Amino acid sequence: MSRMIVHVDMDAFYASVEVRDNPALRGKPLIIGSLPSERGVVATCSYEARKYGVHSAMNIKEAYRLCPNGVYMHPNFDKYRAVSDRLHQIWNAYASASETIALDEAYLDVTEKAGDWNGACQIAKEIKERTLREVGLTCSVGVGYSKTAAKTASEEKKPDGYFEIPTAEAFVNLIIDRNVRVLYTVGAKTAEKLKDIGIETVRDIQQRQEEVIRLLGKQGYWITQLAFGKDDRKVIEYKPEDAKSIGREITFQEDVDDYNFLKDALFLLSLNVQTRAEHIGLYAKGVTLKITYADMKNITRSRSLSSCDSAIDIFQNAVNMLEQVEHNPIRLIGVSIFNLSAEEGKQLTFDDMLNEGNTKADDLLQAGLADLQSKYHLDFAGHLEQINHGTTLHKTIEYMRKHK
Repeated sequence: MSRMIVHVDMDAFYASVEVRDNPALRGKPLIIGSLPSERGVVATCSYEARKYGVHSAMNIKEAYRLCPNGVYMHPNFDKYRAVSDRLHQIWNAYASASETIALDEAYLDVTEKAGDWNGACQIAKEIKERTLREVGLTCSVGVGYSKTAAKTASEEKKPDGYFEIPTAEAFVNLIIDRNVRVLYTVGAKTAEKLKDIGIETVRDIQQRQEEVIRLLGKQGYWITQLAFGKDDRKVIEYKPEDAKSIGREITFQEDVDDYNFLKDALFLLSLNVQTRAEHIGLYAKGVTLKITYADMKNITRSRSLSSCDSAIDIFQNAVNMLEQVEHNPIRLIGVSIFNLSAEEGKQLTFDDMLNEGNTKADDLLQAGLADLQSKYHLDFAGHLEQINHGTTLHKTIEYMRKHK
C-alpha cells in the first residue's frame, strides 16, 4: 500500500491564539515577540502584519520600522503549550505515527487508519473541522504520498487551506517551474549557490542533475531526487529522550559587563536545563557555554565530561569556561548539555555510596539559592517551579540585572 501522509500546520499560531482569546485584536497587525523598546525578534505575527513585510525571526526594531502602528505583545508560552497539547491530542488520534515538528505542526502517517486515498482525505478534512470546532483555530492541511508532498500541499492554500498531492507526477507538475526553494532543505544560501550557476527552477535541476550533485554533494543528490518527486522518508515519532542537547539562553536588554552577575544568570539557566533533563530522564556527559558579545561576535565553548548529573555540575563547568573567555560586554549568554543518554554514566565513588555526593550537590544548590536571595531579595528556593518557566525565567534574570 502506498504511504499516505497528512501535514498539519496552524495559521500564525501564537497570534491566532491571542486573537481567539481577545477578539478586539482581530484584523489588526499583531506582532508576537519582543516589544519595540526591547532587544529581540518577532516570534510570529498575524497575516495583517505580514502585509507590511514583517515575518518571523525579524529583528523587532526592523518590524517596528515597517509596522509602527502594529500591536506588539510578549508571547505566553504556557498558554501556547496548553493549546498545542490539545491540538496534538486531536491529530494523533488519526495516525499510526505522528512526527511533531513544533507546537503547531506535525506529520501524520494515516496509511493504516485511512485504508485508501479517499479515507486519507476524509481524515484530513475531519482534522481541519475538529481543530476549528474544538480549539477555535484554523489550520492548513495537506495530504500527500510523501512527507515532502504533504508539506508542500499544506502550504499551497494558506491560510486555512486544504490541498492534495496524490502522486509524484502530480507533485512534479505542480512545482516544475517554481523556484528551487520550493524543495525541502533548499534555503536561501543553497538557492544562491544554484543561482550562481544558472539554476533557478525545479526544471533546471531536472535538466542539470550532475551539476547540482557536483556543486552540493549529498545534499545535491537529495535535491535532484526531490525534483522528480522521490521521497521515501518515514514519519518518525519524536521522543524527548532522543534530544541531542538541552539548553537555555537569554538575551539581555542591555549589554552586561558584570561577570559576577553573569555567573548568577548561569546558575539559574543551569538549574533550568537540569530540571528539563530530569523531566525526561536524561543524563549528560558534556556542557556547552554560548556567548554573543555586544559587537555580535558569537562564541561557544564545550567540555566533555565523564558525567554531568546535577545543576551544580553544569553551573561549575559553565563558569569555568566563562572565566577563560575574553571579558567584553555580553549581549546573550546560554548553557546547554550534550552527549545525552537515559543511563546515568557516573562511576560511583565511596561518597556516592554513602549518598554524600548527592548531599554535597544539594547543599551547594541550596547555598547558591540563598546567596541569590540575599543579593536580589527574591525567594528563589520557594518559587523554583515558576522561575523554571521560560518567560518567568527571562523576566527574573532581567529583574536581577536591573537590581544588581
